[in-house]
Amino acid sequence: MKLFIRPDGAAQCLYGEKIQLNELGALDIRRASHVEPDTTKPGFWTVDLAPVGGPFIAGFPSRAAALAAEEDWLDKKMTAQHVEAHNE
Repeated sequence: MKLFIRPDGAAQCLYGEKIQLNELGALDIRRASHVEPDTTKPGFWTVDLAPVGGPFIAGFPSRAAALAAEEDWLDKKMTAQHVEAHNE
């Protein structure tokens, strides 16, 4: 689990239970995406990252594969934002 500390002191991460996040202070938890069954291709899964300005990705053969792709995309986005913020 990666925990990013923004320049304003706020922390950001993908929600997980490896760290008791509530011990850091007040939480603001928001949905970043939707992982759903593909209604056009039974047995497959989609990832909709629109809530954070990301793409809609389809064609995952399992929910686990969709969740892994979701986490990878979100991790890359947060890492890029963190690097950009520290380079300003």
